[in-house]
Amino acid sequence: MTMNSAREVAIAAAYEAGRLTRERFGDLDHYEEKDDHGDIVTEVDHLAEAVILNKIRRVFPGHKIRSEEFGENDVQSEWMWLVDPLDGTNNFAIGLPLFGISITLIYETKPVLAVIYEPMTDRLYVSSENEGTSCNTKPVRMGEAKAFKKARVGWIQGHAVQNEPQAVKLRHYIDVSTKRMMRLWAPTLQWTMLARGDLDAIIVYNSEGEDLYSGLLMAKEAGGIIVDFYGKPFAGMNGQPYLIACHPEHQNYFINLVKEGLL
Repeated sequence: MTMNSAREVAIAAAYEAGRLTRERFGDLDHYEEKDDHGDIVTEVDHLAEAVILNKIRRVFPGHKIRSEEFGENDVQSEWMWLVDPLDGTNNFAIGLPLFGISITLIYETKPVLAVIYEPMTDRLYVSSENEGTSCNTKPVRMGEAKAFKKARVGWIQGHAVQNEPQAVKLRHYIDVSTKRMMRLWAPTLQWTMLARGDLDAIIVYNSEGEDLYSGLLMAKEAGGIIVDFYGKPFAGMNGQPYLIACHPEHQNYFINLVKEGLL
């Protein structure tokens, strides 16, 4: 298995799934509620997922796959693909053109390849371990730490903890203490914004899913740092992640922001 082959498969799959979602945007007959948390699924989720999984299986039949709608296959492997075929389904369903496709390759619990495609803007982000992040083949870096009086922060929270008292408390504190607290209903788009320096940080409150690790790798390879709420460097996978992603020079600022918000 070569990383070049994996990259080619992921890019081709993202482009094809993205074309499908773009063509079907604004032409949705109905959608279904997935759970009690307000999450939904559409026919387009399933169609885009089938496109991606078929391409991966054709080239890497021995790899484990975990996908948003399909779930997990029963293959045992040190390689695992994480697929979110339509990140931002709620946006898609109501005609808001903010959604993306997320494909991540994990090796022994560590993300080594990430592809995020934004169909409506035709922006393809690719990250490989130790090789940086690119957008439409051009390098993407956070660059120098930007000074700010108030920060622009992306907030990503798990469905199951939306009303948890500590989550509500921290969310409110960040909202009133920053210039903007952004919740796009499409986390991968927030990660690409962080990678290119249009957000100052992302705070993750117990939100682990198929779209998380593409974003983490993307931010890291663009020059960012990923730590938990106590400042401990984060690597690998965690079923209940509480994380801060930001420019390394802003690490202490955001750790203190979270600490104050949880007091």
